[in-house]
Amino acid sequence: MKALLGDYPVTRYFKEKSSLEFADVTLPQQAFKRVVRDLEFDVAELALVTYLLAKAHGKPYRLLPAVVTARFQHPYLVCLKDRRLSPGELNGKRIGQRSYSVTTAAWIRGMLMEEGVDLSSIRWVTFEEPHVAEFRDPPNVERAAPGKELLAMLLAGEIDAAIAGEIPRDERIAPVYADPAAAAQAWRKKHGAIQINHMVTVKDSVSASQARDVYDLLKKSREAAGNPEMNPFGLEENRRNLEVAIDCVYRQNMIPRRFAVEELFE
Repeated sequence: MKALLGDYPVTRYFKEKSSLEFADVTLPQQAFKRVVRDLEFDVAELALVTYLLAKAHGKPYRLLPAVVTARFQHPYLVCLKDRRLSPGELNGKRIGQRSYSVTTAAWIRGMLMEEGVDLSSIRWVTFEEPHVAEFRDPPNVERAAPGKELLAMLLAGEIDAAIAGEIPRDERIAPVYADPAAAAQAWRKKHGAIQINHMVTVKDSVSASQARDVYDLLKKSREAAGNPEMNPFGLEENRRNLEVAIDCVYRQNMIPRRFAVEELFE
């Protein structure tokens, strides 16, 4: 079986012991289109929002309850340090992001909604099309001109804020959330959840016993990594995390209804 899986502490043992044929890809997200468009892989790491959109459009994949990456997204919403904006001041602004449907951006937009920000008032500037071809960006999303780069546009004042994939090291750039760690703790306390980035999926053609074997080896791999807190495994261990994620995506009109958690595993 063909597989797409990144190199993390929690996957190291799995990749050493598994007989799966792993794609030679440096970053798994570079191949997410191959998962949801070409249906190339039997076992695939996939960003959670990409998976939910794929589910909404009938792609033949189901989740395993295995989180391979998760993080609180508060540090990744950034602006210029000398033009500091608070989350509540982003109404009517221009905000850049790699793609509208990426998971980090969806989490951050959900956070902004809770701050009272009207997402429809913002001009969202993107650089890539969605992974799921059938998904359509909202009308207030525009594509950056060819050759433009996200942080360069921020530094030039062409956008007011940016959703970055990694924390920028440029001292001219600062997080919109003045204390991202405190904001993340408050969000976690409020929702009783973490913000999942990537989970493992299997194609519907993979049998239940094959899927169980994959999951069991993934569990051993997590144990070998010390059972890290931000890599929860198990349906009940992830129920609340998934409920919050589904609600976040639904409230942004990205999926037609709130999926029941069990549906994702069918």
